[in-house]
Amino acid sequence: MKILFFGTASISKVYLECLYNNKHKLFVITMPDKPALRGHHVVSPVVKTFAIEKGIKFIQPMKFNQDVCEVIKSFDADVGVVVSYGKLIPRNIFDLPKFRTFNIHFSLLPKYRGAAPVQYVLLNEETKTGVTSFYIEDDLDTGNILVQKSVDIEEKDNAETLFNKLIPIGVDVMNQTLDLLKKGEVAASSQKGVPTFAPVFKKEAGLIDWSKSAKEIYNKLRGLYLWPGVYSIFNKGELQGKRIKILAFEVIDKESKNDNYGTVISIEKNIGFIVACGRGKILITKLQPENKSVMSAWSFVLGGKLKIGDNFNSINR
Repeated sequence: MKILFFGTASISKVYLECLYNNKHKLFVITMPDKPALRGHHVVSPVVKTFAIEKGIKFIQPMKFNQDVCEVIKSFDADVGVVVSYGKLIPRNIFDLPKFRTFNIHFSLLPKYRGAAPVQYVLLNEETKTGVTSFYIEDDLDTGNILVQKSVDIEEKDNAETLFNKLIPIGVDVMNQTLDLLKKGEVAASSQKGVPTFAPVFKKEAGLIDWSKSAKEIYNKLRGLYLWPGVYSIFNKGELQGKRIKILAFEVIDKESKNDNYGTVISIEKNIGFIVACGRGKILITKLQPENKSVMSAWSFVLGGKLKIGDNFNSINR
């Protein structure tokens, strides 16, 4: 099939590579290059890099103006496929292909429409999610469903491990959708149920509110593991004002109610340190101090500055 592929994120490359290996004729639309985080050089989307390596034609439009529309139209695509492209596609573009354009979305729509569905299912302690292919429409993630497959979420899953489960399922969903469209056997159905939403996170979302329960804080770590991560700032002690990013911890108590939430209440030899939450306690085992490398929490303790009674800032203090 002749496929318009819209994608930008690293995850998009997996799907483009699959289409390439399956001998589809491809034309790629990806986002423009952008400065790296520290602004020292310009970074190209991995999708663009792959397209160059394989000799696939591509464009990086700032806007879908008439000239861009004509270029895309000239490809005469059978279908459009969208995987983590990064911005809304207008109707005059997504209606161009013979079989229209469908999106691969990492949730069981209509639940978790938006840019961060994998993160939100973990934040909200869902036990099941999945992948949906659906027709692109003017409104965000509202189109009729083509194929949908589900997967169980384990308590130990974080955003990274859950993405790793969903990516191959999404590839199957994409291939099945293309096969049904080619055979003329697809039966799209409207989304049923109450929609929920998963907007993009800002960096500040990673700040821990220690008045929350240990389980809620654990789910925050699971959901925000890849971006922006979870962090806290010391409010009391020799480390006052210092920020640490917390990378791993265990919930060791779910029930006890603590008025001293955010306080270091114990140091565990060769392991790390325990912090009281509004309800329950957590044992921090891996972290990254501000402007330093990742280390075990025990190595951080051996630095000699952390003491029992030190306290972290909390949103509610």
